[in-house]
Amino acid sequence: MTIGSRWASPRRAHRRASTCTRLRDRLSLRTHALVARVLIAVCTSLGLFAPHAAYAVYAIAQYGEPKYPPDFKHFDYVNPDAPKGGTLVLANPDRLTSFDKFNPFTMRGNPAPGIGMLFESLTTGSSDEVASAYGLLADDIGIAQDRLSVTFHINPRAHFSNGDPVTADDVKYSFDTLTSKLAAPQFAAFFADIKRAVVVDPATVRFEFRQPNRELPLLAGSMPVFSHKWGMKPDGSRIPFDQLAFQKPIGSGPYLVESYSGARTITYRRDPSYWGAALPVRVGTNNFERITYKLYSDNTARLEAFKAGEYDALVEYIARNWVRRDVGKRFDNGELIKREFRQHNGAGMQGFFMNLRRPLFQDVRVREALDLAFDFQWLNRQLFFGGYTRLNSYFADSDMQARGMPSAGELALLNPLRAQLDSAVFGPMAVQPDTDPPNSLRANLLKARALLAEAGWTYRDGALRNAKDQPFTFEILDDSGSAGGMEPVVTAYIRNLGKLGITATFRTVDFALIQKRYEAFDYDMTTIRWPGSPVPGQEQVSRFSSKTADEQGSDNMFGLKSPAVDELLSELVHAQTREQLTDAARALDRVLTRGYYVVPHWYSATHRIAYKRELAYPKTLPLYYEANDWIVSEWWFTQPSPAQPVN
Repeated sequence: MTIGSRWASPRRAHRRASTCTRLRDRLSLRTHALVARVLIAVCTSLGLFAPHAAYAVYAIAQYGEPKYPPDFKHFDYVNPDAPKGGTLVLANPDRLTSFDKFNPFTMRGNPAPGIGMLFESLTTGSSDEVASAYGLLADDIGIAQDRLSVTFHINPRAHFSNGDPVTADDVKYSFDTLTSKLAAPQFAAFFADIKRAVVVDPATVRFEFRQPNRELPLLAGSMPVFSHKWGMKPDGSRIPFDQLAFQKPIGSGPYLVESYSGARTITYRRDPSYWGAALPVRVGTNNFERITYKLYSDNTARLEAFKAGEYDALVEYIARNWVRRDVGKRFDNGELIKREFRQHNGAGMQGFFMNLRRPLFQDVRVREALDLAFDFQWLNRQLFFGGYTRLNSYFADSDMQARGMPSAGELALLNPLRAQLDSAVFGPMAVQPDTDPPNSLRANLLKARALLAEAGWTYRDGALRNAKDQPFTFEILDDSGSAGGMEPVVTAYIRNLGKLGITATFRTVDFALIQKRYEAFDYDMTTIRWPGSPVPGQEQVSRFSSKTADEQGSDNMFGLKSPAVDELLSELVHAQTREQLTDAARALDRVLTRGYYVVPHWYSATHRIAYKRELAYPKTLPLYYEANDWIVSEWWFTQPSPAQPVN
């Protein structure tokens, strides 16, 4: 999961329940769980809690128990004694080359990099366990016994950057806004099973669920919270949420916007009155006094700027660059350091995504033929210096990956869907085409030609054509920010497609335009990367469910509408045990892979980071993390340079 039951009670019972609730609320975040259990047991035995009563705790886990005890001081993977200070300068953390707003929650426009540091949520996870949630804005969490709601009590110390306390009304306002048509549709899809947020009292909010789901309490806790005053004018009128641009957000996070320039540079300053610095979940984090992002127009300019000393750390996503271009005098003399850090996020999926909304890609035999034309082994030798592993799964490099024959648990989910599925789903897990001897690209292309012929495509008059004499042509869309990495890959792929009589063209556009085309699903084939998750959940629904296929701006890039996939998604998000979740994920993996909706690329199990020697990181590494976020959150300067002021 990568970011609240109705009840009634007699008035007398309600008053006594309120007394116990107030007692419970006085338990601090660090109170031992045994004390809470005793309190809940006494109140329950006296009939003081209504039927929805929940066991209030400092942390929850989707499956099992949280790793850290109630009295923990900090996470194991941080340095609690890390020095504070200095200005961390970073480049584009993604494909973004400019920004035009501070609001990261709406569909139109490009938000400033790092703007998420201004917002916090009711809970936060730890990076060395899967699917846990520890109190952040909330100082206790109560899941109803019927699992149809979760209640959060807000830490009385929590306040926004304008000094206002964080209230239950703000939490409800955030939820209602994010799930409205004023926000990007991904939020409504993500929180679709949360029926509503209810203000219990000024410091307590309850999220009610449409049906029991072990992930939902964690999803509710992960929701970003912002003040209802964000966008409010002096006269009390309000700027519509989807029109908020450079109005500075009112959040409760550790940083504030200090300055920005030309839609390409932004600096954040640590909030001197940040309320949460002493929380166990924040000790050892947010160590930089300032964080500046400089956005460069392309990969070449970005890399040369790093080698010239313009910024402090580079996360390298291109294996060829890591070997051939991330080199030079400053690397040789130790001013710049290169390290690879193991991560356990799961590989996710990256590849050439096909848009099933186009008739050209609606035949599975055509899609499989396009997959057969991709020669990963050649690319890995010639371009990647052997730096990658081929993706054979939507959950590669995790225990959710399907392998071999289906297990009994997987078959229990797949058998009822047998009439809707390719019989190959019930055989060995599909593996991607190979060109290493004794295999060959020629053999793969011959198989592809046979599949295309079965689908009605034959070669004549210099091109592959269908019964209507229409040639097989399509466009591969990519943004210019990543073209430096993808162009040789696409060129090689187009060359192989040409041997089948297929004409593919490569078009690069800037980030802003490609976002608009994605929102309107205006592409034939495009390059996409979905990050992995050690606990797949609601994000899978957004990517693959039939109900999101026609929602503009949704993550269903394929336009996939499959009742069988919908059923497996339901099994996945409603799994009650880790074993059930694993069976559902593996069954889903088999069905998606046999659908050939994507030509899978590759993955690396490490983060490649180059950085200035003045930077340092904790000795104990996290397990589940994104490299850029890790640098910002948990690294520090051992000795700030003269250009890096310290307050």
